[in-house]
Amino acid sequence: MYLTRLKLANFKSYADADIAFSNNVNCFVGNNGVGKTNLLDAIYYLSFCKSYFNPIDSQNIRHDEDFFAIHGEYSNDDAPVMVSCTLKRGHNKQMKFNKKTYTSLSEHIGKIPLVIVSPNDQNLILGGSEVRRKFIDGVISQADHTYLNTLLQYNKALDQRNHLLKSCYENRYFDKEGIALWDEQLAHHGSLIFVRRRQFIEEFSPLFSHYFSMIADEAIAHESPSLSHTSPLLDSLTISQFSDDAIPTIEEHFKALLLQAQQRDAIMQYSTVGTHKDDIDLAIGGYPVKKFGSQGQQKTFLLALKLAQFDYIAQRLNEKPILLLDDMFDKLDMLRVRQLVRLVGSSRFGQVFITDTQQGRVESIFEETPDIDHLIFHVTPGSVQPISSNH
Repeated sequence: MYLTRLKLANFKSYADADIAFSNNVNCFVGNNGVGKTNLLDAIYYLSFCKSYFNPIDSQNIRHDEDFFAIHGEYSNDDAPVMVSCTLKRGHNKQMKFNKKTYTSLSEHIGKIPLVIVSPNDQNLILGGSEVRRKFIDGVISQADHTYLNTLLQYNKALDQRNHLLKSCYENRYFDKEGIALWDEQLAHHGSLIFVRRRQFIEEFSPLFSHYFSMIADEAIAHESPSLSHTSPLLDSLTISQFSDDAIPTIEEHFKALLLQAQQRDAIMQYSTVGTHKDDIDLAIGGYPVKKFGSQGQQKTFLLALKLAQFDYIAQRLNEKPILLLDDMFDKLDMLRVRQLVRLVGSSRFGQVFITDTQQGRVESIFEETPDIDHLIFHVTPGSVQPISSNH
């Protein structure tokens, strides 16, 4: 799937924009703050029905305007595809696929696969466990809609259980039967999530190691990076193989943990055990990257995670995701920048969008790699103009 045209109205800094793209590499160049990242965010919206950078949709409407509209024209092997995201102040957001409005936004996830790499992703390494859980869930959900629906059901049950715990605390009455009903839901959905996450780490880790060794510099290429899934469910589980056949055993174990935690949960007024406490341990040479990794190691770790995400989704959907690289060159030397552009511009990848502040750097890279089909756009506040290409 390729984005051939993007049209914007009142989205962030853009009153109006209409841009045609290359099927390979597209570069937005310009000073900081001119709106390069806003273009990537509009493309992200069309895949995920939300902003990557600002979760409050209304704040993405241009100042003093009443609505925003994002329209994308895509091409694939079958027929052209039209995707639209619109929001009017005081109304619900609407997503349309070929002019058909979704009743649930989750139906759209995975239809236009996409991977974004941004400086904000540093939180994957430095942030709390919630960030890494969202990463896992986001990768799996693009390729597995059943997992996404299970995750939504688990989160609904978790919200209801937490609401009941708070109500019990305020009313000084513990509703054992009510809590037990939500325990059943959490254990059922949570055991499916737990097994799928374990399977994901096993499938994902070789891809991650491959890309780490490919993009690492000589100083760290020999070091052993690793990803490992941690969960409250693992503390006392005796099984070693986490296949689908193990789900009934894990579900019973989950219910037992919830029962043991009831008294503590009643005092804390929220659920203290479950798959919503899972995490991924990120290590290099056996030590946590978060605490002991250098900036170079952390940067390489992050890029490897994201490129592995691309491969994982592409393999399962038999379709190359769109790749967005936001401001990724500033912390890399020119040799690494060239390596990265050659990699993402190769046939291994599909359509790529890059932002950079240095027009000369981008132009020199493509002068050295004339075989990469590309378009370069100069971005100024509210305006996007093509300046060079071999398109």
